[in-house]
Amino acid sequence: MQRVLSTYVFVHRRLNAGLLGEITRAGIPAVELFCSRPHFDYRSAQQVRELASWLSGNNLALHSIHAPTEREFGPGRESGAPLSISDPERVRRLDAVDEVRHALELAESIPFRFLVMHLGSSRQALDAPTRDAAFTSLESLMIFAKQRGVTIALENTPGELATPANLRQFVHETRLDLRLCFDLGHAHMEGGVEASLETMRELIVTTHVHDNRGEKDEHLLPYQGAIDWNAVLKVLPAELPVVLDLKDPAAPAGAPESSAADLLGAVRSVFEKLEQAVSANDRPPG
Repeated sequence: MQRVLSTYVFVHRRLNAGLLGEITRAGIPAVELFCSRPHFDYRSAQQVRELASWLSGNNLALHSIHAPTEREFGPGRESGAPLSISDPERVRRLDAVDEVRHALELAESIPFRFLVMHLGSSRQALDAPTRDAAFTSLESLMIFAKQRGVTIALENTPGELATPANLRQFVHETRLDLRLCFDLGHAHMEGGVEASLETMRELIVTTHVHDNRGEKDEHLLPYQGAIDWNAVLKVLPAELPVVLDLKDPAAPAGAPESSAADLLGAVRSVFEKLEQAVSANDRPPG
């Protein structure tokens, strides 16, 4: 099992060498960087150089980045000015595309394989203006990403816009060379994990793995919610990376950094439990 941890779990803290060191000590070899500028300023050349040094010093790989979803996402806040590449209003759409480009420029200094992004906000409907805006945005972003060796992976999200079926249809109809990020927690809230996986399977290149109780997007550790992980692991392709995408239970901001070790200890235990379940599924009966 390829272990990856999204830094979203620390989004209320400034990313630093200490946190990355704790991730390494938890037995995790790769991370997905959540692009929130208070967490890590991807526009700062100095911070990009520091991140490259921190990753190298801790023997960590950058598996992927998550595109920014909000502007002015500050410590202790759960919302800011939303960024949507599907916004029919041209000025707001171009502002979102520009911010994603800045995040992609990170690949010029630190290589990574995937840019995970939302097609739009969960409140947007899948109508013609939204589809056209998304196509225009992604047509240019895909070229920009490919020039930097990055594949764009659209994530299934709650709401009408980015259901598994709508994402698959969008990719096939637009003929854009896009791939998908399978978010198990979001699938559990909507059409179910197994059904969503089958719909998206041929286009999935990476994952977001977290749990919930079926009503809210809680981003819990696996086995803390209502997902049947033994059943899921029987159908989840073994070659896919398992990217844990969690919320810090100590949020909002102000949680002491010393608590990172306890949180990452729980993360390590969950990875081991998932791996044991996969081994048990692969073991011949008797």
